[in-house]
Amino acid sequence: MRATGKSPSTAQPASGRTRQDSGYKWVALSNTTLGVFMATLDASIVIIAMPAIFRGIGLDPLAPGNISYLLWMIMGYLLVTAVLVVALGRLGDIYGRVRIYNLGFAVFSAASLALSLDPYRGSAGALWLIAFRIVQALGGAMLMANSAAILTDAFPTEQRGMALGVNQIAGLAGQFLGLIAGGLLAAVDWRAVFWVNVPIGVIGTVWSYRSLREIGSSKRARIDWAGNLTFTCGALALLAGITYGIQPYGGHPTGWTNPLVLTALGCGIVLLAVFALVESRVAEPMFQLSLFRNRAFAAGNAAALLTAVARGGLQFMLIIWLQGIWLPLHGYAYTDTPLWAGIALLPLTAGFLISGPVSGYLSDRFGARAFATGGLLLMAASFGGLLLLPVDFSYPVFAVIVFANGVGQGLFSAPNTSAIMGSVPPERRGVASGMRATFQNSGMALSIGIFFSLMIIGLAGTLPHALSSGLQAQGVPADVAGSVATLPPVSTLFAAFLGQNPVGHLLAPSGVLHTLPAHNAATLTGTQFFPHLISAPLHHGLAVVFTAAIVMALAGALASVLRGGNDTPAPAASTPRTARGAGRG
Repeated sequence: MRATGKSPSTAQPASGRTRQDSGYKWVALSNTTLGVFMATLDASIVIIAMPAIFRGIGLDPLAPGNISYLLWMIMGYLLVTAVLVVALGRLGDIYGRVRIYNLGFAVFSAASLALSLDPYRGSAGALWLIAFRIVQALGGAMLMANSAAILTDAFPTEQRGMALGVNQIAGLAGQFLGLIAGGLLAAVDWRAVFWVNVPIGVIGTVWSYRSLREIGSSKRARIDWAGNLTFTCGALALLAGITYGIQPYGGHPTGWTNPLVLTALGCGIVLLAVFALVESRVAEPMFQLSLFRNRAFAAGNAAALLTAVARGGLQFMLIIWLQGIWLPLHGYAYTDTPLWAGIALLPLTAGFLISGPVSGYLSDRFGARAFATGGLLLMAASFGGLLLLPVDFSYPVFAVIVFANGVGQGLFSAPNTSAIMGSVPPERRGVASGMRATFQNSGMALSIGIFFSLMIIGLAGTLPHALSSGLQAQGVPADVAGSVATLPPVSTLFAAFLGQNPVGHLLAPSGVLHTLPAHNAATLTGTQFFPHLISAPLHHGLAVVFTAAIVMALAGALASVLRGGNDTPAPAASTPRTARGAGRG
């Protein structure tokens, strides 16, 4: 008898499916690909739409005290998905992966509707959006945590890499296509950025509830409350500390000397250490540390984390490069740069879409190690190419380099995911999928914190002098120029990131633009002054960032090589004190 989503404990293993079930795998692939694409698309769609969103609620995100709203709009979604995917993957193992996945579709859709109906303005409107972005991220985490496990259950070993490749590349493509979608939809109405998810989410929810069913192994067990609490609090404290470390503090360009940041980081590390101790002692742990005894699982996740760190900040650095320098130099108005930055990065997305499914298919036949390792080496080479580019580059050369980077990411992602999921026993696939997603999402959040900090520190050493002298050359009084030059570089970066004229934003509070001769004011607020002013300091910061990315990619390649050539699933871990660990959650 076929198992239904209402009875996970009676689900049959994949090996017991009949020939009539052969079409189910394609239904599972289609639906989970839609779910993951929607979840990752929304992680980036608000980035480009941010200016329209903040204008819509009547709030200046760059005003003193408001940058935290901006950071939480960008980072809140990532933090929640990074923290909760393991717990939700474990719940999928206990109560049914399809059940948790279906609930995720419904939660995501409802949160999208609530976001589009924000009734407030100002700070209250921003808090509404942040709160429901967190709820939306909860739904997205349910989708991410269980989609790979559902596919692993549905597909035979010889097709698993192809299926996971399609699913993973859809997720990665969503991150970049969200940049274009955000720009197009924000031009219509900022609420459309959230409206677009509602019909798709409703269709996906109904489709998943009607079509998906439990065919994998499920095992009722106690919920590991101690593990859930220590991991959630520890990871949230650590990642929140990194987020606030980007903000200036006490005259410093970043907040890494802020006692609250240091306390959050310290508490996060201590809680995660306690979490590891708890997980080694409970009978039914949330985080299956025993899986790391399997070299393919451990090395695959290490490579995924390092790759996410190398890749995560790349998106933001390229956007700042394009929006702050290249596009204005080529005549694009600042207000148009967010959309055109997304379009300029289409070759990167094309590289994903071409190489991901192909590498997944080939890895099913020839193994994951060569493709995953080769992809990371190609990524490292592409970072080297970006490092060698001048600030005002030739676009065809840039397009070829970022296309190669996308191909490298596609070559790595599908085989690596297939190797990780194929190395665990069936009853652990939900938590394994959650662990894999945790490493990937945490790497993204870490990357943004690390790369932004490196960029800000690099700018802090060179930007003030360049800004002060450049402004004074155009007639800005020395005291005003000096005051502007001492502002934290993060304000300048975020102004360019949000498609605002950075010089106009910096000089607006003083009102000095209205006192200058017309040609000086036009020069300062034109598309040439700021890019030429910031090009040397920004290029220095980019060099630091891309060098760090090369190191991460090469370290990931080393971890990938060390995975070995055997992806045989690990035996199910024995659970000590079985009588104590048994029971229903």
